[in-house]
Amino acid sequence: MRWRILALLFVARIGLGLQFQTLGSVGGDLITDFGLDYAGIGLLIGLFMAPGLFLALPAGYSGRYASDRVLAVSGLCALAIGGFVSSGAADSWTIGLGRVLSGVGFLFINIYFTKMVADWFVGREIATAMSILVMSWPFGIAMGQIGHAWLAEAYGWRVPFQVASAYCLLAAFGLFLFYRAPDDRKSTAPTAAVRLSGQEWRLILCAGIAWGGLNGGYITYLSFGPKALEAQGYTALAAAGVISVASWVMIFSGAICGQIADRFGRRNTILAVCMTGAIVGLSLLSVPGAGLAASLFIGLLGVAPAGIIMALAGEAMRPEQRAFGMGVFFTIYFAIMMASPPIAGAILDATGNPGAAIAFGMILFAAVVPAALAFRWIKTGAEITKAKEA
Repeated sequence: MRWRILALLFVARIGLGLQFQTLGSVGGDLITDFGLDYAGIGLLIGLFMAPGLFLALPAGYSGRYASDRVLAVSGLCALAIGGFVSSGAADSWTIGLGRVLSGVGFLFINIYFTKMVADWFVGREIATAMSILVMSWPFGIAMGQIGHAWLAEAYGWRVPFQVASAYCLLAAFGLFLFYRAPDDRKSTAPTAAVRLSGQEWRLILCAGIAWGGLNGGYITYLSFGPKALEAQGYTALAAAGVISVASWVMIFSGAICGQIADRFGRRNTILAVCMTGAIVGLSLLSVPGAGLAASLFIGLLGVAPAGIIMALAGEAMRPEQRAFGMGVFFTIYFAIMMASPPIAGAILDATGNPGAAIAFGMILFAAVVPAALAFRWIKTGAEITKAKEA
């Protein structure tokens, strides 16, 4: 049953990537229509993450008062509403408003889809399950990179927002009809006051930094990688196609990476190898003719360990504190994700060199391994101490 639930959550969560990618795919049209610069486009991309910075803790706490299913379905509906608002915009401010509304949905979906998978899989193949769930995000992005670019070119920049919103509404309907909690329970709701221990706070901090660094580097690649290729003579559509290869490849490499981690362990070694591959991939974007190789490095290695990092969040806290703890985890994640695109865009504006923005992505990828090592050191130290006391 748990694998059928995971398949349902995967299909529904595709809407996240599909809606997120709308702005990146039509950014050139918005620059033309509204006179924006790349920092402005980066800000609009980052606004998708803004609600998470302020609302992640209340969103996590709301799990005490409503079921996971209701909150997840509400998130998908908010994601759709925001897309429809952006599609009808007559100025950049309204697009920004739509992005913020979609960001509220993005927040609730991230928290409660992750919690749902943790509830179903904790203690059994959780890295594999989290890898599969997380891959729904690049799957949606890859669909958007190809589909949105074509739709915008054929019908205008508003249509990609509308198509993504329609998908989210259908996903909300499907999730409402078919999801149920494990063991026929409403949810794994907390039974005591929400209070994380000092160790849990430290573990969540490390996990959030690792997750934010991985995603910040990936979003920098998605948002500014095409500009690096266009500077070498690629057309916008061709550059989007090459960059999208990473997202398609990671759908499979992520699941394989999670399976390897569940079977053989050595997760820190896997992370070190993969982040090295991510940095190599980003560096190849500045080499003429190496765009496809760069995308393959990112897809096969760079973002493959997403499920391993996401599984850290499930390990960091007790089950009864999981909803609130996920709120803390995503607060850290959203802070990094909100800041990353505007910083990368500002770097591009200041230097005129897409490679400088890509270098910022390398720094974000490089931060993942130290954060994961710190997580494991704290976790192991606490287990040793507990064993000695026993």
